[in-house]
Amino acid sequence: MLKKFKDLSEKEILALAIASEEEDSRIFGEFADALRETYPATAKMFEEMRAEEVVHRDRLLAMFRQRFGDHIPLIRRENVKGFLQRRPTWLVRPLGVNVARKQAKVMEMEAARFYSRAVSRITDAPTRELLNKLADEERKHEATADGLEEKHLTEPARAQEDESHRKLFLLQVVQPGLLGLIDGSISTLAPLFATAFATHKSGYAFSVGLAASIGAGISMGFSESQSDDGSLTGRGSPWLRGTITGLMTTAGGLGHTLPFLIGNFHVAMILALIVVAIELTAISYIRHKYMDTTFLQAAFQVVVGGVLVFLTGYLIGQFVRVE
Repeated sequence: MLKKFKDLSEKEILALAIASEEEDSRIFGEFADALRETYPATAKMFEEMRAEEVVHRDRLLAMFRQRFGDHIPLIRRENVKGFLQRRPTWLVRPLGVNVARKQAKVMEMEAARFYSRAVSRITDAPTRELLNKLADEERKHEATADGLEEKHLTEPARAQEDESHRKLFLLQVVQPGLLGLIDGSISTLAPLFATAFATHKSGYAFSVGLAASIGAGISMGFSESQSDDGSLTGRGSPWLRGTITGLMTTAGGLGHTLPFLIGNFHVAMILALIVVAIELTAISYIRHKYMDTTFLQAAFQVVVGGVLVFLTGYLIGQFVRVE
């Protein structure tokens, strides 16, 4: 059973404040540890914030011992109604730097509200004075965090962290997405166009293209999720990568499959070929933008692969005609 805040004794309120400051300091420490290698400047910022929370805890501990002795009741946020439920973002590896900064601001706002409410429940004057001071300090923490960012995130440091962020985005999102898009756009060409040229029926071609796209998406998604757990490569959650790869594979195949919803086979074929050209151009551009490949080189590699697979489907379709 959760306890209502209004039912807490002064002893329990101080114990809760001590536990909260201890927890916040440890969370900031976890943020610093998680970001130290990739975002060293932000890690230093969280180290200083952790040190501030330790000072707050020590001041509360001194007040508690002065009033109630050494035994501190075991009471935490999750035992009291009204506190926000915190998602354990600090356990995630790799940790997003923006997620950590946003979480820190939420923690500071919650701490300020807690101390403001706690003051109304305290009758002891020195304790009220301490809690008022802590409430003021927590309200200033957002500005303090901004100041720490200015101190640690100098232009060179911010540029270094932005580059790290770009590399992580490349590893965790762009690469699995591009892998799926290439596979979906190219590998489904053969079964789709083989069926189209063999039957000259839009409905048959659409059915085969739909099945090939979804099947390839499921296969690629599971393959990517099982390739590695991301702990050593920094490629992030395997299930996230698998989801991105699977969805992009399906999307790549559906792009040139959807035109075959048109009943007129020749119109559907022309539109499908236009979509294929757009897909291959988009893939070439993404490789050029994110993979440090010249556009012509990327286009050549992608187009050659696409043309070979398309010709495979065309030849099979011409060889195996279905009347």
